[in-house]
Amino acid sequence: MKGYILDYTVQTNSGIISGDDNQHYNFRGADWMESDPPRRGMRVDFAAVGDSAMEIYVEIRAARAAGYGAGTKSKVAAGVLGILLGSLGIHKFYLGYTTPGLILLGITIVGLITAIVLVGIFILIATSVIGLVEGILYLTKTDDEFEQMYVVEKKPWF
Repeated sequence: MKGYILDYTVQTNSGIISGDDNQHYNFRGADWMESDPPRRGMRVDFAAVGDSAMEIYVEIRAARAAGYGAGTKSKVAAGVLGILLGSLGIHKFYLGYTTPGLILLGITIVGLITAIVLVGIFILIATSVIGLVEGILYLTKTDDEFEQMYVVEKKPWF
C-alpha cells in the first residue's frame, strides 16, 4: 500500500498515514524502516494490517525527488563495470561494498598466482563469471529494483 504521512509525533513515537485507498493507518516508530525520521508529507510504501501501518519505507521515486539517494549509483555503470572488470571486484567497490570487492580481488590475485599450475585458470574463470552474471543482473533490473536492492538494502551478492 502507498500513502502519505499525515502526522508524526516524536514524543509518542507514533503517527498517521493516509493511504491511497482513502483510509487512515496508525503507525509506531518501531514500524518505520528508514534511518531518517518520518516527516509530515512523506510519500511512503507500507503493509496495511487492519487500521495499522507496518514495515513503512519511503517510496523510492518520492525519495529521489526529495533528495534522498542523492549521489545514488548508476545501474548502467555498475553493470558495465561488472561485465568488464567484475573479476577484480571493481563493480563492488563502485557500489560501496568494500569487503565483497576485496574478496573478489583477492581471489583473482590468488588465481593469477596459481595459474602456473592450471588451478588458477579455474579460479579466474569463476571470478569472471561472477562479475559477468552480476553485471547482467544489474542491467536487467528496473531502476527502482536496482535502487532498492543494491543501494537501499545493500545486497552485496547476486
